[in-house]
Amino acid sequence: MSFNLFDAEEQVIERAQALEARLAALAPEVGAELAELVDGFKRSYREQRRLVRVSDRLQGQLAAANQEAERRRREAEDALARLREAQDVLVQQEKLASLGALVAGVAHEINTPVGIAVSCASHLSDATARLSAMVEKGELGRGDFNRYLATATDTTALILANCERAAQLINSFKQVAVDRASAERRTFDLRAYVQETLLSLQPNLKRGNHTVTVDCPPDLMVEGYPGALSQILTNLVMNSLTHGYGDGRVGRLRIAVAQPDPDTVCLTYADDGTGIPPENLPHVFEPFFTTRRGEGGSGLGLHIVHNLTVGPLKGSITVESPPGQGAAFTLTFPRVVPE
Repeated sequence: MSFNLFDAEEQVIERAQALEARLAALAPEVGAELAELVDGFKRSYREQRRLVRVSDRLQGQLAAANQEAERRRREAEDALARLREAQDVLVQQEKLASLGALVAGVAHEINTPVGIAVSCASHLSDATARLSAMVEKGELGRGDFNRYLATATDTTALILANCERAAQLINSFKQVAVDRASAERRTFDLRAYVQETLLSLQPNLKRGNHTVTVDCPPDLMVEGYPGALSQILTNLVMNSLTHGYGDGRVGRLRIAVAQPDPDTVCLTYADDGTGIPPENLPHVFEPFFTTRRGEGGSGLGLHIVHNLTVGPLKGSITVESPPGQGAAFTLTFPRVVPE
């Protein structure tokens, strides 16, 4: 049988009132005191009932508030999930755009040696046709044949040199593109790979007459993710061209690699552009932070650089920009990246 406090109190009040009536006749003074006690108990009882009603109302409001808070929490989590998905999509689009620029740059570079090779082949074809005509007419002399041999020697040398140049560009592009697309782990020569990445950026660099110097120890073998490193260097170079030399000045870019110890690689990328204002330095790696909003800046370039450095490369990155001295980014990562 359940116990109800208020029912028990009402019973106590009824018994107290009955006792009060009996005492009023037997002992009026005691009955008066008991009446005061009963009246005080009644007031306490009414206040308890009021407080219970207030508590019930507050509990109902609290339950409604909790339901609303839970609903808003779910909405916030859904919105955050959608935001992260959108950010991931934008990051992938930025990477694909970078890869597209790589394709366009290499295609532009390949066009020159291929064009020269085609012109040389056409010239050799014309010379061969003239030689064949002389042979058919019986007019071929030693001088004609010697001139043809000289032409064939020169043109074939040019064809071979330019075809080898095109093959080199294609191989470099193929390796960089595969590394970017697959994110596979492998061992690579750091200096050679930096040069291959810069090769794909030559059209952008040549457009502004910018130069890049690379100071890297020879035969420095790194085991890790070259695609991530290529993406980092590409984003840093394009960031310099977009923000550091937007006023049309000619830039000097520098990539320096050192080893503080045999197991650590320290790569410094620096430019001599306009630099980064001090108030922007703490925010350069934040997603969507850009000073070129509406002018082609997505605010994801350096954010991707940071994520790739601390993610696949398992390293760290810092940035410095002394007034009037451009910007310098220092990447520190293990020579053998942990799996």
